[in-house]
Amino acid sequence: MCEGEPVNQDWEDRVAAAWATLDDYAEADAADFRAVIDALVAELPDDSPLGPFERACAWDSTGRSDRAVPLYREALALGLDGYKGRRAKIQLSSSLRNIGHAEEGVKLLTPELDAPSDELDDAVRACLALCLSSLGRDREGLSLVLGALAPHLPRYQRSMANYARALVEPRR
Repeated sequence: MCEGEPVNQDWEDRVAAAWATLDDYAEADAADFRAVIDALVAELPDDSPLGPFERACAWDSTGRSDRAVPLYREALALGLDGYKGRRAKIQLSSSLRNIGHAEEGVKLLTPELDAPSDELDDAVRACLALCLSSLGRDREGLSLVLGALAPHLPRYQRSMANYARALVEPRR
């Protein structure tokens, strides 16, 4: 099961294999890569949230955030949730920032700070930090980045976590 709907493992494997070839495509061949993803998506039911999600990822990964945004929205509206739903929110926020709508990205990702923890936590913070920076809220963004980095440091974890909090706490 994937995101609440049965998914054929063969299809998932072929999608993963297609994504593994992304860097083999020259910039001029971006449409060819998107066509590979489109062919795989064509195998899905029309109401599957995985279709617009994979297509959004393909547009996004080939430099077309503007084309990705409506597809991410469609995937989420169709019920994409769980791990891929969280990925869609992160990627949608990044794309929104890229097209000049960073505030919308902040609104979308801020609730993810309180979502159940998973391996995407740092990506949420990194993308949210970029959105905040695009809005001139660099101290908040730096706080998020330091907070995400602190647990990965071999030393100074406590100090960096404290510095991260101090960046956004009211000054006394």
